[in-house]
Amino acid sequence: MKCLKLTLIALLTLGFCNAQDIATLKYGGGGDWYGNPTGLPNLIAFCNAQINTSISEKPNVVDTGSIDIFQYPFLHMTGHGNVYFSEEDADNLRNYLISGGFLHIDDNYGMNEFIRKELVKVFPNKELQELPANHPIFSIAYPFPNGLPKIHEHDGLRPQAFGIYHEDRLVLLFTFESDLGDGWENPEIHNDPESVRLKALQMGANIIKYAFEHLSLIHI
Repeated sequence: MKCLKLTLIALLTLGFCNAQDIATLKYGGGGDWYGNPTGLPNLIAFCNAQINTSISEKPNVVDTGSIDIFQYPFLHMTGHGNVYFSEEDADNLRNYLISGGFLHIDDNYGMNEFIRKELVKVFPNKELQELPANHPIFSIAYPFPNGLPKIHEHDGLRPQAFGIYHEDRLVLLFTFESDLGDGWENPEIHNDPESVRLKALQMGANIIKYAFEHLSLIHI
């Protein structure tokens, strides 16, 4: 009950105070939610320069169960391993998403089996659906006619983008076997060719642009 009251207060009083800001989602379970530390700032700089966003240069960090998530229209989540959402975390994240927010989960390798189990807590009656290559998220700013690009190779699997919808709005995007975040990092970290880094940044810009242009104002 206390959690519900706090969420309602957040919905009523906060809204998206930072209309073009994004935050990193901190979660439980021991996984490295802090992975790719240079990645998100680099993506923000790219978006501000190339697609005319005005995102704060340094993204904040918010806990999954905190009402602070309601201040941000876009949350980014990454990691390699275990993920755990408490019941309160799952309720809070669900309320955030159905009230207008957007979550991008980028599997940095090894996250897939864990995040899928936890998303069942968030949306027990919804399943991840693979996005087709003609989905507008793949062309809204930069064209990717074959869908999600491959940035880093791990298990020889094709890159896939999965989504969860609420009332026909894409509220959650899970990018798998692509490793976009590695491509956003400083060039000396992974020594990726500039063409690969550019693909990653352009796809990231597509995700941010799509999310911002399909925001739903918080409502209850």
